[in-house]
Parts: sequence; C-alpha cells; structure tokens
Amino acid sequence: MNLFKTLFGVGSMTFLSRILGFLRDSIIARVFGVGLVTDAFFVAFKIPNLLRRISAEGAFTQAFVPILGEYKAKKSKEDVAILINKVTTLLGLFLIGITLLGIFGAPWLIFISAPGFLEDSYKYNLTVNLLQITFPYIFFISLVSLAGGVLNTYGKYIVPAFTPVWLNLSFIIGALFFSQYFEKPVYVLAWAVFFGGALQLFFQIPFLRQIGFIPKPDLDFKDAGVWRIIKLMGPAVIGVSITQISLLINTIFASFLAIGSVSWLYYADRLMEFPVGVLGVALSTILLPNLSRSFASKNEKQYSKLLNWALKLGLIFAAPAAVGLFILSTPLITTLFYYGAFTAHDVKMTHYAVMAYSVGLVGLIIVKILAPAFYAQQNIKTPVKIALFTLLFTQFMNLLFIGIFQHAGLALAIGLGACVNAFLLFYFLRKNTFFVLDKDWPVFLFKLLISLLVLVIVLLFLKGGNEVWVQYTFLEKLKFLSINIFTGAIIYFLSLWLLGIKLKQLIKQTN
Repeated sequence: MNLFKTLFGVGSMTFLSRILGFLRDSIIARVFGVGLVTDAFFVAFKIPNLLRRISAEGAFTQAFVPILGEYKAKKSKEDVAILINKVTTLLGLFLIGITLLGIFGAPWLIFISAPGFLEDSYKYNLTVNLLQITFPYIFFISLVSLAGGVLNTYGKYIVPAFTPVWLNLSFIIGALFFSQYFEKPVYVLAWAVFFGGALQLFFQIPFLRQIGFIPKPDLDFKDAGVWRIIKLMGPAVIGVSITQISLLINTIFASFLAIGSVSWLYYADRLMEFPVGVLGVALSTILLPNLSRSFASKNEKQYSKLLNWALKLGLIFAAPAAVGLFILSTPLITTLFYYGAFTAHDVKMTHYAVMAYSVGLVGLIIVKILAPAFYAQQNIKTPVKIALFTLLFTQFMNLLFIGIFQHAGLALAIGLGACVNAFLLFYFLRKNTFFVLDKDWPVFLFKLLISLLVLVIVLLFLKGGNEVWVQYTFLEKLKFLSINIFTGAIIYFLSLWLLGIKLKQLIKQTN
C-alpha cells in the first residue's frame, strides 16, 4: 500500500470538509456575530462533542480498531461479522441510555459545564434548550465512528474522511435558508447538528453493505473479543476523558470571562483544527490499522518505518502551519470571519487566542501520530498516565495565565499542555525497544529549522501591519492572503529542497 497516496486521499477529503467548515463558520459569524446566543450554542454543541470523543471517536476507536484488525488478520469473515454485530448492539444500547440522560439532564450539564451562565437566566435557559436538541448528535456520530473504524480497517479510508462534509452542509443550508422560520434563529444551528449527525450515519450504510458488514442486533455478549474491547476501553475512557475534562474546565473558566470569550475561543480553535484535521487526524486514521497490523505480525522494522515516516512528514507540514497561524492570524480571521455582526474587536480577541493556540499546534499533531503507536500495541495505560499529568499541568497553566491573558491564557495553556503530552509520549515510546528511531534525525531537524527561519522572515516581510487587514475589501484580503500563503509555501519547500530534504524520497518510503 502506498500510504502517502492514501494519506493524500484522506487529507483531501478532510481538507474539503474543513473548507466547508470555514464557510459554515463564516456564515454563522456573519448571521449571528459574537455574543450571548453564539456563546449559548457553542456550549450546547461542545458538550455532545466532548462526550462523543470519550464514548466513541476516542476511547472506543482506540480499543476497537486494534482488536478488529487482529480478527481480520487471524479469523474468518464470519467471526469478524459476529464481533461487529455484538459491539454495535452493545454500543447502541449504551448510547441510547446516554442520550436520554443528556436530554433530561441538560439543566445539570449546563450547570456543571458553564456555571457562569447562571448569572443570566435567559442565557442559561437558552443553552439548556439548545443542548436538548443537539444532544442526540452523540448517538448518531458515535455509530458513525464505529462504521468509520470498520471501513478504515478494510481500506475504505476516503468514505469516513468525507463523511463530516454532511454536517457542514447541514449548518450552511440551515443558516442560509431556514433561520428566518424560527422565532429564535439560533435554534436552526441546533437542528443542523441533529440532522447533520443523522446524515453522516445514513451516508456510511451503503459502503458497509459493499464490504458485507451491515450490523445486526446480537444481544449475546459472550465473546472474548467484545470483553477485550471493553477491558481496553476502561483505561482508554479515562485517558480520553482527561483530555476532554481539560477542555470542559476551559469552558467553565471562559463562562466567567467577558461575553464573547467562548465564541472567540471557538473561532480560534476552528483555525487550529484545520491543520490538525487535515494532517493530524488523517495520519492517525491510516496509522492505527497499519501499526496494529505490523505489531500483530511482530514486524518491528515496518512498525518503526511507519512511525519515522509519519513523524517526519508531520513535522514538515505541522511546523510551517504553526508559524503561519501565529504570523497570519489576523489576515486569516479577517478574511474568514470579519463580516456582518463580527466586529473589529472580535477580530482582535480571536487573534490573541489563535496566536496562543499556535504554540501547541506541532504538539497536537505529534500526539495524533504517537498515540496510535501505543494503541496498536494495545497499551493504553501509558497514554492515560501521560494524559493525567498533562491535565494537571494544563490546569496549573490555566491558573497562571488566565489573570494575565484572559481567554487567550486558556488557549496558551492547552497549547503548552499539548507540547508536554507529545514530549512524554515520545520519551516513553523511545524506551520501547519495538520502535527504533532513524539515525538521520539530528540533520533532518537542523535543516527543518533553517527552512522555518526563512519562512518566518518571508511572512513577516509580506504580511504588513494587522490594522490594514481590517480595512481591506474581501477581494483584497483574499488576494493578499493568497500571496502570503503561496509565496511562503514556495520559499519554504524550496529551502527544504536546497538543503537536501526531498519530499519525493519521503513519499517513496511508503510504497
């Protein structure tokens, strides 16, 4: 398998989804601006998203995919189908219970996750009502994650990568064409979440049928594979929960800050999530099943080759993305969001958060690469211990920074926490004899650093002052931002090439 070709395909679909995501956020910013109703919606959307990452996309995937890969390699297709049926039934029953608890317990969830909203009864009640509509999203999207794990294991990477497009389309269509039919227009965003989740699930069903794995109810859970998954999910839930608890605590802090803080952090996070999604998630998606296969077959050479390749490729693209986000934060924000109800003050506040987040971008992407290396070995305890330490470190940074930098301090704490997380994962993976680091890493890092310094000089020269970007028309912003990005990219990759880092050679290593 040519992993780069697969990565390119997954990355392209993720890129499409993220572009539509920016279009959706630009429309939301234009129609709703930044204020009380957007803070309410983003909290109502964040809660099922956090729980989804715990119940399915995070802990479940980490436990399910390695076991599924092992079944695929060592057992019959019938055995694999039985495993999928039992796991789907068990997960579905669990999700029904969680969804009902979320809908009826919405007031308590908002009380816990955004206690600052209690000071304004209208804001609090609005957030509760929105959450009751968005919460079933966890049911749909968790089953989407299960289907995606099956499809990825059988090489259908493009389908799960394209699936999030439906959520973004649901937002765009709802905000543009249906908001006027609601007494409170923000409700259209909550219903867009609900229908977007359902669309994603229904989209994947025909592709599951193609590979012969449409799940069927099976209430007999006496299967060794099912209980191994549950056993692995225990520490995985703790590990993923720690990360999500950190984000939840940030929301709690932000709920006590100035109105708009939750929204400023949301828009900044969306910019950061673009490279994380296109590169980090794409790498993680293809690495987990392939590393699991290498580990199951005891192929240490292939396992190390995959990780070295992913780390080098990740750094080559993540490092300039971090530099670009830091330097071009205002140009990006004004081009994407500075329209309609989104004000110049919102640009400034979001700019501070983007710069703070960019500090941890490389760490976030490296975590997406290194964590699957442990999950493939069915070792979830080590990432859990690291995540617990990272949580404590991040909250210490929150207390240290929030008084100085306000909402941007919360973003900076997350960024620094991601870097600590990545460093510790790398440290403990190096102690594992199954992974061997290539000998050319010191030279590679030196050449990468030189190219990044060249990129910094070019971008600082091209960008100009932040104040001019607020004054540009849309076409001027689009033109000058494109010049900054494409010129910076050309100079950066030319520098890499002149210094001897050949992308073509790196690509060939995956054949």
